[in-house]
Amino acid sequence: MNTTSILLRACIGLLPVLCFLVALVAMDSYKLVRLRTVAVVIALGGVAAGLSYLANVGLLRITDIDFGTYARTLGPLVEEICKGVIVLALIRTHRIGFLVDAAIFGFAVGAGFAMIENLYYLQDLADAHIAVWIVRGFGTALLHGGVQSIFAVMVLTLTDRRGAMNFGAVLPPLLAAAVLHAGFNQFVLPPIYQTLALMLLLPPLMMFVFSRSEAAVGDWLGTGFDADRDLLELLDSGTFSESPHGQYLHALRKNFRGEVVADLVCYLRLHVELALRAKGMLMMRENGIEVPIDEVTQAKFEEMRYLEGAVGRTALLAIKPLLHMSRRDLWQLYMLGK
Repeated sequence: MNTTSILLRACIGLLPVLCFLVALVAMDSYKLVRLRTVAVVIALGGVAAGLSYLANVGLLRITDIDFGTYARTLGPLVEEICKGVIVLALIRTHRIGFLVDAAIFGFAVGAGFAMIENLYYLQDLADAHIAVWIVRGFGTALLHGGVQSIFAVMVLTLTDRRGAMNFGAVLPPLLAAAVLHAGFNQFVLPPIYQTLALMLLLPPLMMFVFSRSEAAVGDWLGTGFDADRDLLELLDSGTFSESPHGQYLHALRKNFRGEVVADLVCYLRLHVELALRAKGMLMMRENGIEVPIDEVTQAKFEEMRYLEGAVGRTALLAIKPLLHMSRRDLWQLYMLGK
């Protein structure tokens, strides 16, 4: 086969999933994700493809199942686990805060996985009919991205409802992703029809997720901004010591030295100021204004990190009731500090 035919098949196998990912990033009006981070996640998805290949080869030898049966049963579960670990790590480390970035990063993991997989198959299927590569590029590749995107959105939703990313928040989405993947591999319909159905269903599903998340971001910005502003005004007022917040901090003097409590007050102020800064940045991004992190903000972030080490873990736990420390609030601090 000539070089032109190979390049054509490579483009069909790789470009659709990348174009869809670019479209998702472009739809993110709040600019919750950075292109550099997306590129790293794509690379991690490629690593997941390599690990999945090794796991599949090992399980095929152990189980002695024929390849066709394995691809319709155990294979999808193994692949979704390998991809899902990356998404779980992103949520655990507060790199994901809303359904929009969950959908984008989940799709990026699947895109990286699909690209490596299709490059591998390009060696064995270079002579295959062009229709095979249409199915792989517009079907299988989009499936990897779409299913992992659904997994990320479901895990994030259940984590918010449960208040923690526990077993119950992870297992149902993982099984759902594996079932969807395995269902596609059954080829109940001719492959080209399944590919067409996927292309018709995935875009409106992503549009629905984005519209829901954009509304959630707006609600969170409104209520969170007001709460942070009120707390900062209270800190600046002369009546803070008489407020419930001030009385709580005064009570901590029974358990901590005076200088530690003073550091906790400074930490509380820095936390609120940075939270307001992060929300303000998101509001400006929505209006197309990109605001760089200035030196003053960086200095505040470094001071807050220093105070975290100075007061110790026990004191931080003691002040936690006064802080907005939900998963989204931790995410906004990560966004500001990166």
